[in-house]
Amino acid sequence: MKALILQQYMHLEIADVPAPSISAPDDVLIRIKASAICGSDVHGIDGSTGRRIPPIIMGHEAAGVVASVGPGVKNVAVGDRVTFDSTIWCGECFFCRRGEVNLCDDRRVLGVSCNEYRRDGTFAEYVVVPERIIYKLPESVSFEEAALTEPVSVAMHAFRITNMRPGENAAVVGSGLIGLLLIQILRSYSPHRIIAFDTEPRRRAAALTAGADVALDPADPASQKKVLEMTEGRGVDRAFEVVGASAPIVTAISATRKGGSVTLVGNISPKAEFPLQAVVTREITLRGSCAIAGEYPASLDLMASHAINVASVISAVAPLEEGPLWFERLYTREPGLLKVVLVP
Repeated sequence: MKALILQQYMHLEIADVPAPSISAPDDVLIRIKASAICGSDVHGIDGSTGRRIPPIIMGHEAAGVVASVGPGVKNVAVGDRVTFDSTIWCGECFFCRRGEVNLCDDRRVLGVSCNEYRRDGTFAEYVVVPERIIYKLPESVSFEEAALTEPVSVAMHAFRITNMRPGENAAVVGSGLIGLLLIQILRSYSPHRIIAFDTEPRRRAAALTAGADVALDPADPASQKKVLEMTEGRGVDRAFEVVGASAPIVTAISATRKGGSVTLVGNISPKAEFPLQAVVTREITLRGSCAIAGEYPASLDLMASHAINVASVISAVAPLEEGPLWFERLYTREPGLLKVVLVP
C-alpha cells in the first residue's frame, strides 16, 4: 500500500509499504477514505515533542470502509462506513473499568512512536484497529467530515466534563480548530453568552462566524473591562483554554468569576505559569481535559444534524501524495489554514 512516512525529522515522503494485517480476533482492517492532519502531527515532525520518532506513518483523525474483520468481531461488517477513536485503550485497567478510557494505563495513540511504543497511523491506504474503538457513520456525514470526529470529540469531552449549568456563560481562549469547534458545541447546547479570545483578527472573525457573541483581543487592555461589562461585573462562569501556554491561561483565569472554573484543553507547552493567588483567593477550579472518553456518538449526532458545521473548518482536501507540501504549509503557519484532509 502507499503511505506517507516521516522518514526523518522534517522529511516526509510517499512510499510503498506492506499493508497491515489482522492479527487479533477483534481486529478490523479499514480502507482509509480520508485522514486529517492534526496539529500534534505538525508539531511532531521536527522532533520537539518526542512523540513522532522516525520512521513512522503518522495520522489518527480518519474515516473509511471496513475491508475485513477478525473472527471475534460482532458489531461491524465488511462495507460499513466507519470512523474510530485515536486512542487504543485496554479495556481492563482500573480507569477503563470506570469508563475513563482516555486515562487508560496502557493507552496507545495511532500514528505515534515514542520511547514506550510505536503504532503506525492513518496516512496510508489501510489501518488495523480493534473493534472497541470503531463507530459507524451516519449516512449524512461524508468521509472528509467524519475525519474530524476526533477533534470534535476532543472539544465535546471538554464541554462534557465541565458540567455547565443552564444559564451559564462561557469564554473560549484560542480560536484555532478546537476553539472553533468548541464554540459551535457551546452554541448548539446553550443560547447564553460566549466570549472568544484570540490575538489574530482573522481568527476572531472566525470565532464570530462559529457562534461567539463577541471576540476580543487578549492583548487589548480594554478586553477585561468588556468582559465585566457583559457579565454584570463578575466574569464568565466557565472558561475553556485551548492553546496551552502561560499567557492564554492567565487570560482564561482573569476572565472567570469567583467560584467559576477553567477547563484546560491545550497542551502546546509542557509547563506553564499561572496566577496562583488569583486561583486560590477567588476559589477558581482548574480542570484538565484529556482526549476522548466515549463522546463519539454525541459528536456524530451533532455532525449528522448539522448542529455543528465541520466543513467550515476544513481548509483543503488533497491527495495523500501532496501530504509533504501541506505539512510544510501548516508547519510555517500559513495564515488562514485550519484543517487539511488527505485522501489516499
